[in-house]
Amino acid sequence: MSTNGAIRRGSVSGESDYSAFIHLKTQLGSDDGFDPIVMPAELFDFQEALVTWALRKGRAALYEDCGLGKSIQQLVWADNVVRHTNRPVLILTPLAVSHQTVAEGHKFNIDVVRSPDGKLPSSACIVVTNYERLHYFNPNDFSGLVCDESSILKSFSGATRKAITEFMRKLPYRLLCTATAAPNDYIELGSSSEALGYLGHLDMLNQFFKNDENTIAPHRRGVAGNKQSEGNKWRLKGHAEEPFWRWVCSWARAIRRPSDLGFDDSRFILPPLTETEYVVKAATRAPGLLFDMPAIGLYEQREERKRTINERCEKVASLVSGTGRPALVWCHLNAEGDLLEKLIPDSVQVSGRDSDDEKEEAFLSFVGGSTRVLVIKPKIGALGLNLQHCSHVTFFPSHSYEQYYQGVRRCWRFGQSSPVQVDLVSSEGERGVMANLQRKAMQADRMFTNLVAEMNRGLSVRVARDFTGNAEVPQWM
Repeated sequence: MSTNGAIRRGSVSGESDYSAFIHLKTQLGSDDGFDPIVMPAELFDFQEALVTWALRKGRAALYEDCGLGKSIQQLVWADNVVRHTNRPVLILTPLAVSHQTVAEGHKFNIDVVRSPDGKLPSSACIVVTNYERLHYFNPNDFSGLVCDESSILKSFSGATRKAITEFMRKLPYRLLCTATAAPNDYIELGSSSEALGYLGHLDMLNQFFKNDENTIAPHRRGVAGNKQSEGNKWRLKGHAEEPFWRWVCSWARAIRRPSDLGFDDSRFILPPLTETEYVVKAATRAPGLLFDMPAIGLYEQREERKRTINERCEKVASLVSGTGRPALVWCHLNAEGDLLEKLIPDSVQVSGRDSDDEKEEAFLSFVGGSTRVLVIKPKIGALGLNLQHCSHVTFFPSHSYEQYYQGVRRCWRFGQSSPVQVDLVSSEGERGVMANLQRKAMQADRMFTNLVAEMNRGLSVRVARDFTGNAEVPQWM
């Protein structure tokens, strides 16, 4: 509107400003990157397509299944950012994965170094370190950041997530890579969006979700404390499901296999996976019970797990002992790990009592074949490690689908040449845990299906936002 109150008609700049305003209201991520500068010939076609898209986006997330080559993709992405900005890029990885990343970079002639203490060589281009060592680094030294296995960001109130998000805030180029974006809770995607500089977590809740109390709670799991009340569960608004997935796909790409992007799957066929459940009988029943009954609630399940440690560990030991082949044994309690290490003579346990250097040494020993059986907790080593040399996995089921998924996929991944055997050992009282795990698996599959479907729709259908017709304004206005 002009200073004398008259409406400007046919103003080109006014129309373009209004179109930009309408586009901004869609909340779809903009393209703030650049075209690729260099692309190694060794990349598969789908890998090249994903890296190209992420570079043009500038701030992006790649949710790809295990074994699809996220490591080389993030290295190529970082190499292009270094060439474009002439400044280093930092890659954050889980414990022990930094060694794998450096080795992968050298294999493709990409300049990458590992720094455990924040010191940067004068010629450093791509620097790799563990999440635990981020506090040694200064964001002003870098032009970009890559979070490998970025599902660590899902902890909304976690100190690590806050530190990473704050570190990324000043960087123009950001990339998140993981295989499990939000396995059983869609709203965890808000943590990734916030880290990339798009919608904040609470802004996303306001726009796409609601709860039964029709309020915005300060914490994702409830108004106070960590307990989530039944009346405060977030869910997608009825009309917002399709816009939500469209928004996610404006800054993320998700694939389980190359065909999700229209490419050939023949080079990425997984070997057979056999999951066998063993239910052990406790030597003694829970106090006050005549029969073994499923444990109800976390307290009863925790007590059931402690009460059946001997029977469960003895079963695992009988499954992996004497086979002569590598085995990966997952546990959750210190007492479980100590007993398993005692029952399996040629095993090595990695526990929270070990230093980071000792943990990495044990990982490398297992990968190199010096150790036959590795006993470990999912929260220590379930993310990022490539253990295709091992095809036997044992697991004590828990309520965490991500821990189970990641634990199995350390071995059952593209590049594995042998059939994989997964043995799940539980007691009669833990049947409810298995049912919950299966429910979360179905939810995770639905999430990936929605992401892939919306991604393909966005790639094949162009949304028209150009308004070329001239609007006629009535004379009385």
